[in-house]
Parts: sequence; structure tokens; C-alpha cells
Amino acid sequence: MDSLIAASARALAGGDALGALKRIALRDDPPALALRGIAMAQLGEHPRARELLRRAARAFGAHEELARARCVVAEAEVAMAMRDLGGTPRALAAAAATLEAHDDFANARQARLIAARRLLLLGRLDEAAAALALLDGQALSPPLAAVAELTAAELALRSLRIGPARASLARAHEAAGRARVPALAAEVAEALAALDRPAARRLFPGGEQALRLDEVAALLASDALVVDACRRGVGAGDAWRPLARRPVLFALARALAEAWPGDVEREALIAYAFNTRHPDETLRARLRVEIGRLRALVAAQAGIEATARGFALKPRDGREVVLLAPPIDGEQGALVALLSDGAAWSTSALALALDASQRTVQRALAELEAEGRVRAIGRARAQRWLAPPLAGFTTILLLPSSLPIA
Repeated sequence: MDSLIAASARALAGGDALGALKRIALRDDPPALALRGIAMAQLGEHPRARELLRRAARAFGAHEELARARCVVAEAEVAMAMRDLGGTPRALAAAAATLEAHDDFANARQARLIAARRLLLLGRLDEAAAALALLDGQALSPPLAAVAELTAAELALRSLRIGPARASLARAHEAAGRARVPALAAEVAEALAALDRPAARRLFPGGEQALRLDEVAALLASDALVVDACRRGVGAGDAWRPLARRPVLFALARALAEAWPGDVEREALIAYAFNTRHPDETLRARLRVEIGRLRALVAAQAGIEATARGFALKPRDGREVVLLAPPIDGEQGALVALLSDGAAWSTSALALALDASQRTVQRALAELEAEGRVRAIGRARAQRWLAPPLAGFTTILLLPSSLPIA
């Protein structure tokens, strides 16, 4: 490694992308191409960064598998920054194995961390936790330690474990201070600020109350029967019934919770659950069937009783009924939450993260674009979607996730 390459690498490690480019901007040898690609990624020019890294990987000879593996890891991080989540993780896993075989443990840990962050973006929390556990007890550089702790904090927040999240963020803040990378310190500060922002709304007759993440966690851990419109489920204490894939049942549960302790007319339930204002006998029969399914699902926590007008929710053991609503209204809350991170998402990546079809995502994006809430850049396969950051509250409860981690 010559002196200019070494100096450029040191500048990149300190977050000085322009300083690195001053030294190697006109060079086309493989090490310089790789460093130029990393510098362009730090400057936000991700397509150009990916092109340079691919050129570098091709330019390294067959006997330089260590250098090629490093390029694969760098390209994987660029792909994640571009929200290109459709690729196979096998290449990254193979690169990590190559790096470990050549005793390049720092870059191997970077590869493992990228894999964990990708799983977290996709909402596969259990797999992300397993991937992150592989880094436990390993010596990490300050920047890598800060990113690892940020990842652990988001994982804890997604499962509403506020205590572990605060501890991880404290460690991330300390590591970011040692790293002396301004962008990393800003990311940690933003994550800390999210803890004090409203994350959900508690609805009750005549008004609503904004709740922070720790207040939501305390409410879900209480004995109350919680109908959670953020994560689409019903819970009481340790019991949780996900209804994200059963929209009719969740619509009925929400309507009943909103009216508690009163009842809801049958016509109103039909209009709310089936999206029609013209009930007939077929829909009334379907309502009885769906109410029966919901009654069986929440039998341990509550009963659903028929009244002269319709149906009413009757929680067991004198439980209180609480309705949690997202901090933003609308059916596209999870989509807006993903886009509000400031990154440019492709339709395919959004569909992967939301576990929905691309056509469904395209229709939702068209509606949001018509309302002025998102905008598109690029065309055809290069088209990406952006939304302005949402100030004043956090969308952590709206991000796609599996069941909370125990």
C-alpha cells in the first residue's frame, strides 16, 4: 500500500471523504477505485459508489480474494443505504468467511453487522437478534461499536424493551464520542431524542393523549386490554394476538374498543369492517361469522356480547379497554414510517419490508403522492421514493416487525 492510499484510508476512517478524494481522485488502480467508491458513498453518491466498487472488485486479480471480499462488504453497505434489499445475502456471508479466514476480523465484523441491519430493516427481528449476538464479546473499533449499539437499541425499541434500548444508546453515545465522526454522533443524538417524542396516541371518548415509548411499554405490560392500531393486534399482559393479516377482525376490534363501554350498531360495524354503506342480509350474516371468529380469538381476555343494537366488548376480570392509535392517521402509516427515515426507497424494497405485493405498494404510493406526502425521483427501474422527515414524534411502532422478542 503506497503512502497516498494509506493517507486516503485514514481520512475515510475519520469521515473526511473530501480529504480522501484529494489524494486519489485521478487514480484508476484497484485500491484507489475502492477508496473512491467508499468516499462517494460517504458523500451520498450511492450509484456512483456502487459502480466504482464493482470496478475495483473486477480489477483485483484472482489471487487477491481478500481485497475483493472487502469490496463486496463495502458494496453491501452501499446497497443498504440505497435501500436495495432484494439481493441475496450469500455473497456477504461468503465475504465475511473469506475475511475471517485471512484474519481481517474488523471487516468480517462489519459484514456481520451489515447483515443484522438488513434483517432489521426487513422487520425480521429474531433473525436480526441472532445475527447481532454473533458480535457479542468481540472487540470492535469505536465507529463499529457505535453502529452495533445503535442497531441493538433499535432492535430493543422495536420490541418495546426500553431499559435495554437506553443502555445501548448510552454505549453508542460513548463509542461515537471516541470515534469522532460527526455524522455518527448526530445519528446517536437523533435516536436518543426519539425516546422522548410521542410514539402513539391513546384514544378515549372526547379526546386523545400522546404517549412516549416508555409509556406505551408500561401500558402494554399492564393488565389492560389493549387494541393496538400501530402494530395491528390485541394484547393483555403477556398475551398478544396479532391481527395484521386479518384486517376485518382488527377493524371490528378497533370499532368495539372505540365504543367501549358502550356498544356499536350492526350497520356501523358493517360499514367500518366491510367498507360499504349499504348493508344487506349477506353482509349481516358475514358480520356474525367474523364476530364469532373475533370472539374465539380474544376469549381469554374479553367477551363480545350481542345487544339490541349490535355488539359490545366485555373485558374479563374488570379490565380496562385501551385503544392505541398511530401518531399519524391513514392506512399507509407503515409506508410513511419507512420513507420518513430520509433514505430513497425503491418500490421493490418497500414491498419486501412490508411483506406486501409491489402492486399494493404502488397503489399506496400513488395515493400518498397525490396528497403531497411523498415524492418520486428518477424513472423506470431507477425510480426511488422519498418523504420529508416527520418531526415531533417517532414512528418506531409503525415499522414492520414480527412478534415482539421476549
